[in-house]
Amino acid sequence: MEQNSHHCGAAMFGGRGPAKLCEPLARLQLEHGPLREQMNAFAREAAEIGQDGGITDWSGRLAELKRKVDAFVSELDPHSEREEGTLFPLMAKYIGRETGPIAVMEYEHDLAKANLKKFREAVEQLEGAVDAERAKDIASYAIQAHAVLTEHFMKEENVLFPMAENILNEEEKAELGRAVGLA
Repeated sequence: MEQNSHHCGAAMFGGRGPAKLCEPLARLQLEHGPLREQMNAFAREAAEIGQDGGITDWSGRLAELKRKVDAFVSELDPHSEREEGTLFPLMAKYIGRETGPIAVMEYEHDLAKANLKKFREAVEQLEGAVDAERAKDIASYAIQAHAVLTEHFMKEENVLFPMAENILNEEEKAELGRAVGLA
């Protein structure tokens, strides 16, 4: 009966537990794991910035943190593009884009990206020694991005992806499958 690798069985969504996600949605959700690990690692490091009273110049620690954030962004960007470029438009046909879940998801993407950009730009513009207070201010952008994305991933996993499972038809799931690299 299962002719299409993107075919998804009946979802068990509706208060009875998590929905069984089709392969493309499961792939998007699976991508959250490594992203979450990278994000948690840079957030722990960002939280330590400015804490050691013996350090008088935090520019080196901020530069190291920026390398980790850059690596994270290089993984996050293709993931969010698959969502913004394919998943969100497919869902918007059914639930709209101006208000509701898609509007929230896009806002959170923009907010997280803005915080990551502010952090990266602030580090790039540093000249000379950076004291603890300035270093904390700069690191706070990375911490804010982490907070937004932590909540965002949970919303996608618990609300958006199960909703997509229920509203997208097989053709749309196949289109999403192509977008996430499933042929």
